Amino acid sequence: MALFGSKDKATKSKIVQPTVIRTQNVAREIVSLAKSYNVKPESLDFNILEVHTYTRVNDATKESEWESVQEGNLYELDDETALLNKFFQIKQTYEIEIYSINTEEENPYSNFKIAVGANASKCKVYLSIAAGSSLTYSKRLDQELRILINKKKIRAGILINIFDEMLDDSIAKISAIVRVQDSLVFKESKTILIAEGFEPTETTNDTLILHYEDKEDIDEDTKVDYASRGFIQSVREGEVLIEYIKPKLGLPGRNCRGEFMQPSEPTISNEVTFSIGDSIKEVETQNSVQYISKENGYIAFDDNTYYIKTDMDIGEVSFKTTGNIISGLDSDVNLSVKETDAVKDAIGAGMEVEVTEIDIDGNVGSNAKVTAMKATIGGQTHGSSIVRADKLDINVHKGTAFGKSVKVTRLEHGEVNGTKVNISQAVGGKIRAKEIYIEICASHVDAIASHLIEIKKLQGSENTFTIDPMIKKSKQEGLNENKGIIEKLEIEIKEISKEVEKYTQLVKDGAAAFNDIKKRLVSYKKSGVKMPSSFVKKYKQFTEVQEQLKEKQTTYGVKVDQLKLQKSKTSSFQDDICEARIINRDHWVGYNEIVFQLVKPPVRLVHKPAQGSPDKIFGVVEIEPGQYEIQAMTE
Repeated sequence: MALFGSKDKATKSKIVQPTVIRTQNVAREIVSLAKSYNVKPESLDFNILEVHTYTRVNDATKESEWESVQEGNLYELDDETALLNKFFQIKQTYEIEIYSINTEEENPYSNFKIAVGANASKCKVYLSIAAGSSLTYSKRLDQELRILINKKKIRAGILINIFDEMLDDSIAKISAIVRVQDSLVFKESKTILIAEGFEPTETTNDTLILHYEDKEDIDEDTKVDYASRGFIQSVREGEVLIEYIKPKLGLPGRNCRGEFMQPSEPTISNEVTFSIGDSIKEVETQNSVQYISKENGYIAFDDNTYYIKTDMDIGEVSFKTTGNIISGLDSDVNLSVKETDAVKDAIGAGMEVEVTEIDIDGNVGSNAKVTAMKATIGGQTHGSSIVRADKLDINVHKGTAFGKSVKVTRLEHGEVNGTKVNISQAVGGKIRAKEIYIEICASHVDAIASHLIEIKKLQGSENTFTIDPMIKKSKQEGLNENKGIIEKLEIEIKEISKEVEKYTQLVKDGAAAFNDIKKRLVSYKKSGVKMPSSFVKKYKQFTEVQEQLKEKQTTYGVKVDQLKLQKSKTSSFQDDICEARIINRDHWVGYNEIVFQLVKPPVRLVHKPAQGSPDKIFGVVEIEPGQYEIQAMTE
């Protein structure tokens, strides 16, 4: 009698009589028998009568006989040494009884929807239980589940009772749940590993990996920046530039069909034919040969040789010729751009360059960005260009520049931000720095410094020279933070002061009673009389109040000291402005303004030197506590 089967109804006039067949391929026999009776294979089922397992070692010299393996010895076949011997062979034949499914007979497993599948190598076999499947407990549940699963495996050509040591445990877990609950419904689909052979290790073909070309992984959804196409490939010391993966024969395996899986021979098609210079070292590992940079720079390939260079001369940087050049500030790459034609751009419109050092003979175009540790620009910068470098030298500047030490031959309405800025000639523009030195100052210059502004020759008017200690963003943030801390401390001190007053009064009011209780307790102790609990309680309460008062007084003192420290920091900002100077070594001409921006109070002091005034040095003086004015100073 079948344990389960398809619900499809077989045609009554074409019932297949129970037929016993001995075969290695059950699925093929079922299809063949169904065809001979002109019925669908799905209308047939089978019982497993006997399973015969055979093995042999069939080497290249002679063909040996198949030997039968007793069922009790099957798990001994899981020996890895034997199974991974390419001459070892294993097969199973099945004696089965094929019959037509009786659709009128109740099938207790009709709602247990399962399938057996395997991975591509057939080394792992899985049981898939569909969501909604159900089981009801019976005494033979374990045995019937095993028969059910084995029949599925046999149909799929998978050996049974070999490689499947975990099957009994999986069946036992399912059966235990069903036994406790009487029934089980699988709310979600479930996949269980029920057999596992020996997965072969894949053969490795030789590969040449150019790591220096693949440093950036571009997401398929990311918009491609065609300007950044990697004209140079910057590298770092210790970076793996190229790697040759050695060919390696894989390891054999055997799948759950009993088939030996011989790895293929490796393909060798990428052997190294190039040479390397002294700046690259070769390191051989078990699986590969690595070519590693010995210094910073960029990788170059010439005359079939790879090497690292730091200096590069090019005519121009443009979308057409190079694209963006981004090697990094710490790359040690020094770039020299030779284009000097006044009507062309050495750094083209919209281009970005980031190197350690750059020497530009010509112009920097519109919306171009140049970043370096050291930069020299022999031409002029466009009004929309941005240049950043710790040490920066520009001939004619119309754009925006940032640096620590900045020199500009001629400033034409551009903007300069730095620590120390030297301008040979300023014709309009904005300058922000700690110290500003201008050789010749024309008109419409806005110079803001935190410490010093010095003009050698003043030729124009409508200039504003400002001293502002808060010119740096970090200082402004520090002042704002300091103000916040002061406000918080003042509130805390006010609250603690009230607490101190409160506990001081409590101690004062209870002092007389406390001293009386103290005397009585001493007397009781000398007399050996037990002290009343009420006296002891009051004594402890008073001492606790005294301790709390002491704690509040200590906290109050700490907060007051912290407030003094923070206020002294605010005063230090003000001290900076008192040391600052604005100097004009020439006579004053036209209309110009001198401005000092105070910190506390936040007042803007303005002085307009009269034309022809001989006063050269100006600073801020505190004439009265909290009262300041701009005065002419001596050297």
